[in-house]
Amino acid sequence: MDIKVVWAGGAWQQCHREARMGAQSVTVACGALILFLTLTGATNPGFVVRITQAGLDYAHQQGIAVLKKELAQLKLPDFSGDFRIKVLGKVRYEISRLDLSGFQLPHSRISLVPNVGLKVSISNAYAKVNGNWRVKLLFIRDHGSFDVRVENVYVNINLKLGNDASGKPTIGTPYCSTRISNVRVRFSGRLGWLYNLFHKAIESKFRKILEGKVCDIVVKSVHSKLQPYVQTLPVTARIDAIAGVDYSLVAPPTATAQSLDVALKGEFFSLAHRSAVPFPPLALALPPDHDRMVYFGASSYFFNTAGFAYHAAGALVFEITDSMISNGVDFRLDTTTFSAFVPQLEEMYPDLRMKFRLSTPSAPFLNIGPGGLSLKPVVDIQAYAILPNSSLAPLFLLSLTGNVSAVINVNSGHIVGSLKMGRMKLSLKHSDVGTFQVESLQSIMNFFASSILLPRLNARLAQGFPLPMPKGIQLSNILVRFHQNFLLLGADVRSQPQG
Repeated sequence: MDIKVVWAGGAWQQCHREARMGAQSVTVACGALILFLTLTGATNPGFVVRITQAGLDYAHQQGIAVLKKELAQLKLPDFSGDFRIKVLGKVRYEISRLDLSGFQLPHSRISLVPNVGLKVSISNAYAKVNGNWRVKLLFIRDHGSFDVRVENVYVNINLKLGNDASGKPTIGTPYCSTRISNVRVRFSGRLGWLYNLFHKAIESKFRKILEGKVCDIVVKSVHSKLQPYVQTLPVTARIDAIAGVDYSLVAPPTATAQSLDVALKGEFFSLAHRSAVPFPPLALALPPDHDRMVYFGASSYFFNTAGFAYHAAGALVFEITDSMISNGVDFRLDTTTFSAFVPQLEEMYPDLRMKFRLSTPSAPFLNIGPGGLSLKPVVDIQAYAILPNSSLAPLFLLSLTGNVSAVINVNSGHIVGSLKMGRMKLSLKHSDVGTFQVESLQSIMNFFASSILLPRLNARLAQGFPLPMPKGIQLSNILVRFHQNFLLLGADVRSQPQG
């Protein structure tokens, strides 16, 4: 499988190059590649979330606080029974109006269970119970109150992690056990000698009731609190009016001895029409970093599907008109200015406004390596003269190639970025006004790219793309690193203040 995926990635890049060159066989080649990907069903994730032990410890603190509140609301049933005492006969007792003062959970930990999930262990927990009692023995009747000290409570919970048909994470409790080492009952009343005869039976009853109830509360809390919370992880997130991103799980979360890894599809798609991406995600192996609570691995596939989706939606088309040029610039976008570079314009289209339409013949393909993130876009620039009747007369078609680098960061849970233009090269693809020296247009095209086009792109990139996170989480202490074919983001987390 790995060999096929690597081959497919290389084949896509070759197909992409052929598309730029206008090769006649590109349709057949790309069609075969798409068919190959469909049949092999590549399942590598485009995005990986890694939760380290530190991150799990933080989540565990929040979960234990919730569980403590749930246990504090535990309702214990009334119960009664008989106890036979030699010579005296049968004692009938009734225990009622039980009130749990609250569980204290001083020691607990969460641990990773490789290939299974998570284990939560609670030790040395304790609680107090108050209530009323009533007893009957022959002609003796008495009643009063009591308190119970429940000590050395041990709870072990296994959490099984999975994903449902929609790609949302799931969490279950296949195993829960509770053991109580010590239950001490203290009665208030006149006949202490009598109560001491049957207190062990009552303590045993309390132990059995509490051991069953604690696990009931744990299972209920997982299903009513934890499961709905983890399902707030967005399966799809709307980016804007054009595209969304698919964050569905492609496999159940994987637990290792050091971390919990969640493999996500990590694929952008057009909202108007979702089509198959004609290139596969490569294998994504995060480095063994564990200094942050959570890591996000965004592969080049993740970013390149964004380019594919926006290109397929026709969103990578930009127009430059004279109104976009500030008044402080000493030239205008008209044939009078450009006749200095294309002399024919002065005779063929004198004193007319112009328009440039910029488009990409193919989706931009981004590369990520240890040195950073870069792309080499190919942009077609069609120049028009705007005739008096507002129709457009085509003038010439330029091809612009260049080197673009990117700066990536995280802001308010979004991946944000900005582009920086490097060297650009112009060539003439077609002219309706005759030949001219393309090199003479280099500086003016640099101006349009850096002063008009780039700010528009950066304004959109500053809005960012949302990271896959459940509700109520904030990131801090951000780390950004580049690796071969993927971007690594690390962060610590904290709960968002309510209100």
